Amino acid sequence: MKQSRFTPKEKNVGFISTRIAGTDGVSLEIAKWATVFEKEGFATFFMAGELDTPPKCSYLLEEAHFSHPEVRDIYENCFGVTLRGRYITDRIYALKNKIKDHIYQFIGKFNITIIVPENSLTIPLNIPLGLALTEVISEIGMPTIAHHHDFFWERQRFLNNAIWEYLNMAFPPHIPFIKHVTINSSADNQLSLRTGISATIIPNVMDFKNPPPPIDDYASDVRKSLGIDVDELLILQPTRVVKRKGIEHAIEFVSRMKMKAKLVISHASGDEGYGYENRIRNYSELMKVDTIFVSDIINEHRGLTSDGRKVYTLEDVYPHADLVTYPSNFEGFGNAFLEAIYFRKPIVVNNYSIYSVDIKPKGFSVIELDGFVTDDAIEEAQKVLSDPARRQKMVQHNFEIANNFFSYEVLQSKLKNLIADFF
Repeated sequence: MKQSRFTPKEKNVGFISTRIAGTDGVSLEIAKWATVFEKEGFATFFMAGELDTPPKCSYLLEEAHFSHPEVRDIYENCFGVTLRGRYITDRIYALKNKIKDHIYQFIGKFNITIIVPENSLTIPLNIPLGLALTEVISEIGMPTIAHHHDFFWERQRFLNNAIWEYLNMAFPPHIPFIKHVTINSSADNQLSLRTGISATIIPNVMDFKNPPPPIDDYASDVRKSLGIDVDELLILQPTRVVKRKGIEHAIEFVSRMKMKAKLVISHASGDEGYGYENRIRNYSELMKVDTIFVSDIINEHRGLTSDGRKVYTLEDVYPHADLVTYPSNFEGFGNAFLEAIYFRKPIVVNNYSIYSVDIKPKGFSVIELDGFVTDDAIEEAQKVLSDPARRQKMVQHNFEIANNFFSYEVLQSKLKNLIADFF
């Protein structure tokens, strides 16, 4: 198969990931990139182990998912150990070849012009998928934009492993047909230092040219459904319950504000266990903060639970929030930060590294922590929450800055340059 079969006349882009579904950061960014590609005249197609994209443009491959039993078993025999055994190598290659066949079928079925691996050449949750992608790209010179969200060296759990040769080969690969994209400057620097690869920085974005619509009838009862009293503040923590989100800082913050409030945590613990969630529940009791976990009634789509309760989207909840807490210790970028700005909400943010380098210098007005809760931050929050004019000035200022630096138009401009380099 020759590289010449892929021509600019066939404007079909294929996103390949472990999962393209739900509200995780990678899936959200895929949807935004797809929208912008479509503005550039491309048709978009999707391949993953879990999909909520339209069937006519989707290619479901269960073995692409990081939670597939065989993929998971390979993962567990490759990390936290220094030897993997020949039988694991054989299983990796067998599954790699199977996935590789499906990638070829995906490319052929939809006549793909450009593939966009979304984190699947970045973080080694599915080792055979990364190897398969790397070989396909090398074999046919496939024009590729590798979108990197979380490199393996950024996570301690990946550093003790028995697959260094695979990590060096495919996470990410150094191939001339690939344009690499990182979401922050730190990742760009580390990628260059560790691999010699040059990348384009494209931050996460929101559609600031199209602000959110007013609250509709369906979402009008969100506060009532969450048990928020009329005279009570809704403090929103719009994240999963995982250690790096620093949720104990949000609990301390709400406790020290000494204002009637509920802390609402939107997402569940996910695949990282429930030890930290138990810690958060206990700490909330200790600090006498009314913390409610509402992942059972917040989903990517509206609907009903099995017992007949309304299910809301996160976009239904944001407009009702009085304050957003985002005290993360580490983030690849910070989708929730942009969401709070997009919905014009004041935000409490910890000075995590990517925020301090790539976001803060833009001039946002936020209630800032620097690793711990201070009296000054509490006082600022109290002033913002009790002064509507001050609050409005703050959120409008932030919206205008974000529109300049983190909009779909910024993404569109950068993607156009990458596409032009291919053709």
